[in-house]
Amino acid sequence: MLATRALLSKQTLAVLSRQPACFVHHGDYGNWGNTNIAVVFSGCGWWDGTDVHEGVYTMYHLSRNGARFQMFAPNQQQMQVMDHMRKQPASGENRNMMMESARFSHDQGMMQMQDLSKLDVNNFDGVIFPGGHGITKNLSSFVKEGKDCKLHNDVERVLKDFHRSHKPIGLASMAPVLACRVLPGIEVTMGYERDENTRWGNWPYTNMVQAVKNMGAHHNVREPYEAYVDEKNKVVSTPSFMWETENHYHYIFDGIGNMVKHVMRMSTK
Repeated sequence: MLATRALLSKQTLAVLSRQPACFVHHGDYGNWGNTNIAVVFSGCGWWDGTDVHEGVYTMYHLSRNGARFQMFAPNQQQMQVMDHMRKQPASGENRNMMMESARFSHDQGMMQMQDLSKLDVNNFDGVIFPGGHGITKNLSSFVKEGKDCKLHNDVERVLKDFHRSHKPIGLASMAPVLACRVLPGIEVTMGYERDENTRWGNWPYTNMVQAVKNMGAHHNVREPYEAYVDEKNKVVSTPSFMWETENHYHYIFDGIGNMVKHVMRMSTK
């Protein structure tokens, strides 16, 4: 009986070890309780800032896997304010990225939103950029200039500092645009390279894939629940909401979980 139970326990552990990070309470994905990750926001909302789901999923998986994290955003006005019901610009409104991003924060101390200009690479083991149109509107000029876009000064500084320090960079949905612009030759995924409609969803932002290729990046096709790892450059990316779906948000959740898992794994190397 005891031998049978021991065998079943080993089999259960073997199955769990193959599951996405979201199915595992914790594991050897970093220095448990001591890994410190910076998370960079660009506002609050898919159409003019950081996507709410991607931001929350990132924080959930960091917490679930034993990381400490601190949130940052530029203390500047965002490019525009969008009416998320009509998907149109809201006339006459101006909002601050840091104040909008603070909607993600809770309480004080490390959970309070910080000015991105204060992010020091020496205080963190890795950095993650959740996606959303704030990537293309607020953290860069991609929405206007495409592959020739300019990055927010602090965003460029942070990406180069972490890359130079050989610390991992996590990127969700549109965020690879930022890294590809200033870190030539990196490998990323933004999902599919063609808009292939399926019963589960579609890929409407494939023009951005061509843009990162034109920046000199290598693109790898992945599903929304997967992450691609560039081990050499310590860059981890996941398609997230580059894939549009009405109901299957759990795939996005799993993909971000896998991205976080690899960021934490590489933070100890």
